[in-house]
Amino acid sequence: MPVDIQTEIEIDRPRGEVAEYVSDPDNATIWYENIKAIEWKSPKPLAVGSRIAFVAQFLGRRLAYTYEVKEMSPGERFVMRTAEGPFPMETTYSFQDTANGGTKMTLRNHGAPAGFSRLAAPLMTSAMRRANRKDVKRLKSILEAHTDS
Repeated sequence: MPVDIQTEIEIDRPRGEVAEYVSDPDNATIWYENIKAIEWKSPKPLAVGSRIAFVAQFLGRRLAYTYEVKEMSPGERFVMRTAEGPFPMETTYSFQDTANGGTKMTLRNHGAPAGFSRLAAPLMTSAMRRANRKDVKRLKSILEAHTDS
């Protein structure tokens, strides 16, 4: 059973600001509740091909995986795919302007679990959907609290 979860939120901040914050792996532990640590496996700055290791706590288990950046379109799209880890996954962030000058951000996670992960896919999908909703709300709160005025 493939996993395909899409979460959208509107954030009252300019698109470029939202995209820059979200596309910076160093911010992941701030707005993703389940991500506990990141480690750059490639030299900075971030670029297509960069590899970043993540450690997460999800469904009571420690998960370690490495993402590789596949696409960077500043202010528009940011795509990472697991290069190593227990669950093949692609994460895509896309950003659009809203009518009021804010940003509509879409977070999409999709992949095809294998082995034991395949058996747990329905439970994982539901838990990931809940976690993503919570995380994007946290992101919105963080970014809207940091205003220029």
